[in-house]
Amino acid sequence: MSQLHDYNQKRSLTLLPKSGKGWMGFAIRVSILFAVPAVFVAYMIAMPGKSYSGPAAEPTLDELQTAVTLRKHVTRLATTIGERNLDRYKNLQAAADYIEGSFKSLGYVPQRQEFKAEGLSARNIFVEIPGTQNPSEIVVIGAHYDSVYGCPGADDNGSGTAALLEIARLLKEAAPSRTIRLIAFVNEEPPNFQTATMGSWVAAKKSHELKENIAAAISLETVGMYTNAEDSQHYPAGFSLFFPSKGNFVGFVGNLSSRSLVRDSIGYFRETTQFPSEGVAAPGGMTGIGWSDHWSFWQEGYPAIMISDTAIFRNPNYHKLSDTPEKLNYEPMARVVLGITKLVKHLGG
Repeated sequence: MSQLHDYNQKRSLTLLPKSGKGWMGFAIRVSILFAVPAVFVAYMIAMPGKSYSGPAAEPTLDELQTAVTLRKHVTRLATTIGERNLDRYKNLQAAADYIEGSFKSLGYVPQRQEFKAEGLSARNIFVEIPGTQNPSEIVVIGAHYDSVYGCPGADDNGSGTAALLEIARLLKEAAPSRTIRLIAFVNEEPPNFQTATMGSWVAAKKSHELKENIAAAISLETVGMYTNAEDSQHYPAGFSLFFPSKGNFVGFVGNLSSRSLVRDSIGYFRETTQFPSEGVAAPGGMTGIGWSDHWSFWQEGYPAIMISDTAIFRNPNYHKLSDTPEKLNYEPMARVVLGITKLVKHLGG
């Protein structure tokens, strides 16, 4: 054994450079070895503008009104209706009816995209604001309205659905250059997640079949929980080195192909909205990066991002019976929703 140890030690020494030039080359190679990951991390997390870090301003009258409306929608979905999925089919249908009725009350004409899942009829529901100059270019903004089994789904995803309905109200008089499509997706949660019966994938596939030009797609996924408590924010392995420990921000998430959309979106949000924000464009297979309806649009070659409070990485009630409406923070949520509405107008031209 000692002879083998001596041999290995001598062999390792022979691998080290002996001359000054050799040491320089060795140092360069080591530097490159460490520099490449650093450059890639910077590429993923470097975002335009700066996250807002000042004191939270008092809510405006518009924000207060939006907060009331958001609470009403979340309460209807998560309390009056409750758990809503194919296992609670009557509730799922009640949620779909509520969404359709809400769109109609705003003066829209909702359309259904129906398909079969587990032998039952499921439906996406969408409305459109036609583009005035480039109507063939489409900006999609969507949220799933189902909840996971055993969960009333206030944050996941009553908050996203409420945000979608409120954005529809705020955009009613808009005259965008591009067409804006607002769509409530069914069947995002398991066991349909990332399968052929996932509502957003049905929608994205249909758009692909029709050769629609979707310029951008935004998934609103859990946008209702914010806190200034230390260590309230968690991350997939490694990300905590670069992002805050307080869960008081809204996140913009995309894959590498959607990096320009992530950067454009968070940059505009930071210019127009006084609210903390963080962004990342990372490989879609990394933990958490593709965990919502934006994933479906990636599969069909469209740029898509998720806007989120980071769900499981912040909310202790995620996918639990305790995900109820009173746990959400409606005034900061309202500021986020109004900021997203400005962003949608920007993307719509």
